[in-house]
Amino acid sequence: MASLKDMRVRIASTKATQKITKAMQMVAASKLRRAQNAAEAARPYATKMDAVISNIAAAANGTPGAPALLAGTGNDQVHLLLVCTGERGLSGAFNSAIVRLARERANALLAQGKEVKFFCVGRKGYEQLRRTFEKRIVEHLDLRSVRQIGFANAEDIANKVLARFEAGEFDVCTLFYSRFQSVIAQIPTAQQIIPLEVAEPAANAAPSTSYEYEPEEDQILGSLLPRNLAVQIFRALLENNASFYGAQMSAMDSATRNAGEMIRKQTLIYNRTRQAQITKELIEIISGAEAV
Repeated sequence: MASLKDMRVRIASTKATQKITKAMQMVAASKLRRAQNAAEAARPYATKMDAVISNIAAAANGTPGAPALLAGTGNDQVHLLLVCTGERGLSGAFNSAIVRLARERANALLAQGKEVKFFCVGRKGYEQLRRTFEKRIVEHLDLRSVRQIGFANAEDIANKVLARFEAGEFDVCTLFYSRFQSVIAQIPTAQQIIPLEVAEPAANAAPSTSYEYEPEEDQILGSLLPRNLAVQIFRALLENNASFYGAQMSAMDSATRNAGEMIRKQTLIYNRTRQAQITKELIEIISGAEAV
């Protein structure tokens, strides 16, 4: 059995850990509001961009001059998985859930005889994926030095992806990230971004409004599709940022409560041990007095 001194040290250590997790929880809570607002503000723009491109693409898709970002390469043999995760841990299953979804997709594609490549954005995803897919990781981007994610960061990633696509290195690109729903719910999401998936209108939907474009649809899509790629990646980064702080806040809250419960149990054991030791000493004193 541990000595009283060891128990006191253990209790003090647990209390120090509880202070740290409580502080981390408060920091995550303070940063969550700004990250959540940024993610929610980006959603309408990304959704509207999708709607506009879908409307234009409905006329251009399938035509000989359709951009490759919309029509694809005509093949789906080589897949690039763009996996966006966090730079830090202590956030529960946030990073692992995204990596798990990407790993499942990769294994399914490999089972079909496809070739899989990884583009990792974020240190944690890279560290997990390189254990089993190190030779398939073609690029890794670290954002630890970025204090606040901006559209320029998404454009940089989009340009790297576009350069590889134009070089013929892959046929299909799928984006993996975590969509923020609430502090306790972050949803791992897979979104195909190359070639762009255009939503088909519902069978009972009202006819969409017809527009005339100047210049032609193909020319408009030629400039809109690369920007849309950056917009979707930017949205994913913002969603990830909000999801990270939400997951960290929840994880640190659980850790703080667990530390409190551990302190309660350790203190109870300490008090019982101390009481037993005092009782033993009193019995020895009384027995010695009676012997005299």
